[in-house]
Amino acid sequence: MMFVVTVILAGASLVWLGWTLILPVLLGWWIVRIRTVVTEDGLRAVHTFSTREIPWSEIDGLQFPRWSSVRAVLANGTRVRLPAITFADLPRLSAASRGRIPDPYAAAAADDEN
Repeated sequence: MMFVVTVILAGASLVWLGWTLILPVLLGWWIVRIRTVVTEDGLRAVHTFSTREIPWSEIDGLQFPRWSSVRAVLANGTRVRLPAITFADLPRLSAASRGRIPDPYAAAAADDEN
């Protein structure tokens, strides 16, 4: 849909609005690029122009700011933004990390059973 709109705008004046044709391509590239990958060795946070590898031994926990991205809190106190992760992803993140990151939903279910 966005591409159709940009073609219409660019067709109206290719000289002045031709740059709008690149917007859907850039948006698509950004959507495909931004991610957090869980590996055996740790987490890989892939941002727009950089990638950061974080070993499990450096991760103290996760922080969930109210209106911001999830952050990995490192042993030295710094915080690293983890793109494309939400609180609802914790069960899958816990399974992928083989329990290194605890699943609060499972803990709450266990408490309810007892």
